Amino acid sequence: MKLRYLLVLALAVSCTTNPSTKVALSPDTSVWGGRIKDGSLMPFKAGFEADLSDNRSNQVAPLLLLSDGTYVWSDDPFAFRVTDKEVVIDGKVEVVKAGENLAEAYRAAAKAHFPANGQLPPEAFYRMPQYNTWIELMYNQNQDGVLEYARGILGNGLPAGVIMIDDTWQEDYGKWNFHPGRFRDPKAMCDQLHRMGFKVMLWICPFVSMDQYQICRKINSFDGFLRTADGNPYPVRWWNGTSAVLDLSNPKTVEWFNGELHRLMDEYGVDGFKFDAADFEYYPQDAIAAGGTVPGWEQCSLFVQLAENYPFNELRAGWRNAGKPIVQRLHDKAHSWEDLAKLIPEMMAESLMGFSFCCPDMVGGGSFETFLSGKTDEQLIVRSAQVHALMPMMQFSLAPWRVLSKENYAAVLKAVKTREQFMPLIESLYERAAKTGEPIVAPLEFVFPHQGLAGIADEFMLGDKLLVAPMVVPGEKRTVVLPEGRWRADDGRLYEGGTVGIDVPVGRLPYFVRGTI
Repeated sequence: MKLRYLLVLALAVSCTTNPSTKVALSPDTSVWGGRIKDGSLMPFKAGFEADLSDNRSNQVAPLLLLSDGTYVWSDDPFAFRVTDKEVVIDGKVEVVKAGENLAEAYRAAAKAHFPANGQLPPEAFYRMPQYNTWIELMYNQNQDGVLEYARGILGNGLPAGVIMIDDTWQEDYGKWNFHPGRFRDPKAMCDQLHRMGFKVMLWICPFVSMDQYQICRKINSFDGFLRTADGNPYPVRWWNGTSAVLDLSNPKTVEWFNGELHRLMDEYGVDGFKFDAADFEYYPQDAIAAGGTVPGWEQCSLFVQLAENYPFNELRAGWRNAGKPIVQRLHDKAHSWEDLAKLIPEMMAESLMGFSFCCPDMVGGGSFETFLSGKTDEQLIVRSAQVHALMPMMQFSLAPWRVLSKENYAAVLKAVKTREQFMPLIESLYERAAKTGEPIVAPLEFVFPHQGLAGIADEFMLGDKLLVAPMVVPGEKRTVVLPEGRWRADDGRLYEGGTVGIDVPVGRLPYFVRGTI
């Protein structure tokens, strides 16, 4: 242990005197970490580079993990690049040789920098699928549409769960009232959804429309916005226009926001909120906050801290918020095979960065632009549901019963049943993650180090004994790489470790149980 601390001290000193830190790589050492958006490129190849001051629409951790047992950590964003022989890091970092493999590096980093706090998200998030109204209703969220969607869920054999009512349920950004033209009786709607067995969440963001004079005047009274040098609210351009952005480093702003959210819970029975946006880029470097200058990543972290007060939460952006009962979601995915193939590596990246309670966006994709043509790929939707089925969470948005044939919809329901079959395992992994921070899903390299499995990006481990190998490309055949040992497949066949070819008809989600005889 003394050697470990001497190494840390020496590297810390070197970072104060040198512009960069270099971590040597052997030919078989692999590197993960940083931005979840880069998950499909992990482990990184020579030539990769990134700057963690840009979150690229998803979570970020100032952490790199090496398969030789080394981890890199910083309290601030850093830039890095990977070469054939080393990782070159610009910024003050701590480099620790914590063990001999990827898992030992992760466990040491988690214990030192983001220990699990013992708390779980509500079980409604993972015991059954979640449902989001975005793709079905898009920018026309309305009471009749929400209730029709909920009735469609139950009427087509899916269980009730968390239902998230997305953007445009509100009158305006910052004016957090149900739009009276779209929701004639929101309390009755929420009551009805509760009677049907759903928990109800509403989409929110940290923006306020600048033409909402009364709201802006109130927030300005306690300097609750990020401001320009002349003291006015800083106009920030985001995907829905230009708005003022809340300064969450100001306690009075947090008090105002909490007041709005609690009012929605008290008046309508809303259970929680989807906390969207808060990306680093929406907090300009020259903006003035209550405490002077507060970097975008710290404002993002404050948004996550606000969400933590609400057990029913969901976020897409984050900074150093691992080890907590926060529900994290991947950024919006297109309705495409290319984006489907990113789900597994990005979800593995979530786990390796400590975000255990995560969701792989929406079945079939959550990027609404790719659905505007009205054309959907039925096989893609089925395969997406199969990827989701054995992930920590599963979320629908596009109504699969509306767009799928009877056969293909039956395959989706079968995937949901497979999730129910493995729910005791999933629950046990949730409990373990809450206590120890151990990943729920992980790369094969995490469980089977130094077997040449680091580059496997279309398979994942659910716990230590279940290997899941969904289809993420068109077709009905695939190759599966099995670690050393004996494995029993979902169809009952036994395999020894190695590479095997299998048939994957549309209704099959391939998985393999380790150590069965």
